[in-house]
Amino acid sequence: MSTPYAEVIGDPIAQSKSPAIHNFWLRELGLEGRYDHCLVRLEELVDYLAKRRADSDWRGCNVTMPHKLAILPLLDRLDPLAERIGAVNTVVRGTDGTLTGYNTDAPGFLEPVRDELAKTHLFRMARVLGTGGAARAIVAALAQEHFVIVLAGRDPGKARAMLDELAPDGEHHAIGLDHFADATDFAFDDREHCFDLIVNASPLGMTGQPPLAFDFSHAPPRSVVYDIVTSPLDTQFLQDARGVGFETIDGLSMLIGQADLAFAHFFGTHPPRNRDAALRELILK
Repeated sequence: MSTPYAEVIGDPIAQSKSPAIHNFWLRELGLEGRYDHCLVRLEELVDYLAKRRADSDWRGCNVTMPHKLAILPLLDRLDPLAERIGAVNTVVRGTDGTLTGYNTDAPGFLEPVRDELAKTHLFRMARVLGTGGAARAIVAALAQEHFVIVLAGRDPGKARAMLDELAPDGEHHAIGLDHFADATDFAFDDREHCFDLIVNASPLGMTGQPPLAFDFSHAPPRSVVYDIVTSPLDTQFLQDARGVGFETIDGLSMLIGQADLAFAHFFGTHPPRNRDAALRELILK
């Protein structure tokens, strides 16, 4: 008897926590199915999709680096949000073999700050570090929530182009990533009625990657520091932020949020989110 399955693809992929999340939910719900990880190199992406398209047991896949942009022209259709963002992190196979691309990164990123976003603020600003596929979703999500965005990348021109494409109506700023590496003596005003986010949307600080150079003199008082890296989960960036008194959000928060939506696409029901504490405990063992 065949078993429905989904998986996460990328290069590298062994460090992914997505299989632990989805398989935990499948067990909790008593659903037949499994969720795997699959190493797919960039040059293998076309063949991978051709094989999976023909497999009626395959429900789809999550997509991580470096495929979130490269996969776009290989799909049959795009969900409107994925089309606007220009990046896909979830592919769903239809019963007729057609492949549809979605982006669950944007709502997944916002999930852990929804309570704060429900409040009224005088001003919202986000400093976003990175210009890859995940950053595209984050910039689009923040623009929808009326943030002024400072986007930092190795290539400020790429950062500027991304802002012009995804957030054309705001007065946003593009700068070099090295801008945040050195201390600043800028005197921030009272931010009590403002909401400031500092977001690492790059792979810097990930296992096997160089560290993220960020001096926290660039963070306004009461900033929330958010790192989407999941390996390691408690990055040096987050440790340094806590060390100087900032609230932090780890990458597992976004990963679980986006996985919720992907799971519903793959297996036809939402996961048991009342079990998040047990899920975190499992992953952190």
